[in-house]
Amino acid sequence: MYDRRFFHVTRQPGHTTTKIYEMNHRASRYRNTLPFAREAIIHLEFQPDETLGTVSFFKASYQGTIPMSRYLKKTAFFGPSLSRKFTASDGHEYKWGFRMFAGQEWSLTTMDNGLVAHYDLKPSSVRTYDVSGNNLIIYEPFAHLVSEILASFLIMRHIAQFNL
Repeated sequence: MYDRRFFHVTRQPGHTTTKIYEMNHRASRYRNTLPFAREAIIHLEFQPDETLGTVSFFKASYQGTIPMSRYLKKTAFFGPSLSRKFTASDGHEYKWGFRMFAGQEWSLTTMDNGLVAHYDLKPSSVRTYDVSGNNLIIYEPFAHLVSEILASFLIMRHIAQFNL
């Protein structure tokens, strides 16, 4: 996906909605100062206490709003909160897991454990410049799900951050 699809994720201070925009160009310092002339493709609306709220899709083949707890379900009733699955617009289930594989902070797999995407942290020995150096890698056969993968990933990180 490198250099092919660009997204901008933003949350205004004091608000509980994270918005995901699909961009035509890579971000730059200049373009980041310009007002957006487009609508967000996904809204992640959290509760005022940062608990899970709703996810709204405006562009994907599925358009509508669903509670995050129904969108991203725990993989087991008594299982860990950081292992969850969702059904994508292609009708298949995918599951996120935290530190399931060596070197990957987050991993997204098919239900039969085929690797779909992973999030890797920058090694501590590498200097950080304008970007974090962390990478979300999405494999080519799943490129049609990139916006859903990004939305579910952001929810998973929110769950981890707030111990939900």
